Amino acid sequence: MSSLTDLKGTYVLDAAHSRIGFSARYAMVTKVRGGFSQFEGTALLNGDDPTASNVNVTIQAASFDSGVQMRDDHVKSGDFLDVESYPTLTFASTGVNVTGPDSFDLTGNLTIKNQTHPITIPFSYVGNAKDPFGNVRSGFEGEATINRKDYGIIWNAALETGGVLVSEKVTLDIEISAIQQP
Repeated sequence: MSSLTDLKGTYVLDAAHSRIGFSARYAMVTKVRGGFSQFEGTALLNGDDPTASNVNVTIQAASFDSGVQMRDDHVKSGDFLDVESYPTLTFASTGVNVTGPDSFDLTGNLTIKNQTHPITIPFSYVGNAKDPFGNVRSGFEGEATINRKDYGIIWNAALETGGVLVSEKVTLDIEISAIQQP
């Protein structure tokens, strides 16, 4: 296994073997989970100076999937993501801070519904491997919490027992397989 300092060059996110997911509290008592199935991204990694690395990701909002069609249709509607007006979510890194031999904080601008806010995502470098097709893959895992209201996603419903139907806080759960480019 290599370390962060060994990562150099251009990497492309492999959406078929990666996950950009989420979880949010529903009715104050349980979590709803899901993710996006269509996204692309590149990372320019500089192991000699990780702070000079750069990551850009574009997510297709209409690829939102929680496993329940009625809920997915509601989340894609104007009440939440409004995929007709805002077809993509984007992340553009602005900085990298190495926090350990295999960990780093990736800071950048997250844009949802034309609302852009800085976010820091703590990541772990899982390692790399050469797949049967000759590709060198590197794995990363990260998690961060955002407030959906910061991005103009404000729909909710009050519960009779107090509280709201959908939490303001949404946890992003990210697992990336990135393929090094020749």
